[in-house]
Order: sequence, then C-alpha cells, then structure tokens
Amino acid sequence: MANGFDPRATVSARPTTVGREGVAIDAGLRSYMLSVYNYMASGVLLTGIVALLFARSGAAEQILFGPGLLKYLIIFSPLAFVMVLSFGIQRLKTSTAQLLFWAFATVMGLSMASIFFRFTGPSIALTFFATSAAFVSLSLWGYTTKKDLSGFGTFLIMGVVGLLVAMLLNLWFQSPAITLVVSAIGVLLFAGLTAYDTQRIKSLYFHVAGTDMVGKTVIMGALSLYLDFVNMFTFLLQFMGNRN
Repeated sequence: MANGFDPRATVSARPTTVGREGVAIDAGLRSYMLSVYNYMASGVLLTGIVALLFARSGAAEQILFGPGLLKYLIIFSPLAFVMVLSFGIQRLKTSTAQLLFWAFATVMGLSMASIFFRFTGPSIALTFFATSAAFVSLSLWGYTTKKDLSGFGTFLIMGVVGLLVAMLLNLWFQSPAITLVVSAIGVLLFAGLTAYDTQRIKSLYFHVAGTDMVGKTVIMGALSLYLDFVNMFTFLLQFMGNRN
C-alpha cells in the first residue's frame, strides 16, 4: 500500500474555512463522509449475507475445513483484492474500484462463513452488535475530536505488523493463551485504527474535493473502515463467542 491514496496514509489536519466557502465545504464533507459510511456498511452487510448463505449451503464445511486448494483460494483472495485496490487505485477507474470493493466484500463473506461452524449464532449476533456500538462511538469520536491523531498512525500500523507476526507464530505453537493475548491486542489496535482512520479520511476530503479522485477516495476510505470493523469483530468474537 505505497501510493498516495494508501488506506493508512497520513495527511495533514483540516484547513480553516469561513463564510460561504466554509458552509459549502461542510456540506460537501457531510456528503463525502456519508458516502464512505454507506459503502462501508453495505460492504459489511454483503459480507454477512454471503457468509450466512454459504455456511448454510451444505458445501461450506467441506470446502473450508476439508482438503484441497479451493479453501486457500477463498482465504487469500480478499488480500489480493486489497492489494490491487491499494496499489492500483490511481490507475483504476472509479467504477472499477467500486466493482472491486463489492467483489472483495463477497469473497470476504465466503472466507468468514467458517465462524458459523465455530461459534453459536446468538453469540455471533451479540458480538456483531457490540462491535457496531463500539465502532460507531470510536468513529464519531475520531470525526469530532480536535486532537490530532496522525501521530498514532505509525504506532498502530507497527502494532498490526507485530500482531500478524504473533498470529503466524501461533500457527506453530497453537497456544490458547497466545490466542487470547493476540485477540485482546487486536481489539485495542483496531479500535484505535477506527478513530485514526476516520480522522484521516475526513482530512483527505480537503485534498481531493473538486477533483476526480473523490470517488476513489470514498472507496478507499470505506475499505479502511470495513477492515477496522471486521478485524475488531473477529478478535472480539474470541472473547464473546460461545463455541459450538
């Protein structure tokens, strides 16, 4: 994710506006943020529907927990979509970026169908609503706070990298204690990223307003918040989920 519209890029603080220009920018900002949240929420909804339908299809358990390469294709496909969007967003048309976002949300649904075989339905629903409440609160704080959160970006990204390393190591150790520690740290990191990304996405508006990059920035902002939500939900499920 090395381009100028990296989902984790750091941008400067919001510029000051006054008078009619300020009113116009505020209206544009509200429309922009609403589009980001609509895409993000629709993506999460699509993922949930696909996950539930695939889990009930009768083929999911055999594919996701059985032998064969198809399960690995399902597991790693979302990462491929994220990389294409992150590295290629400046070369993609807005319509193509939108299509890739919906495709990403769909394959994420196929991948996340496995939670319905590991956890009970009521505990999944409870965790989802808890995550939603936390996400809304954190994102609202990130949007309204006057505190500059850009300084936390590097720390949070380094934390995510460390978290990935710990998860890979635990594939070897298979330690329940490490799993719980990783999950606790994951919840905190993605909670922080929710606030940080919201402020960053808001600030990006003032750099792309009036250009043809607005639509692409909306997609990348939605992708960032989607990833924050889904990861926070997945890690929180380790604590709140009742296993089958």
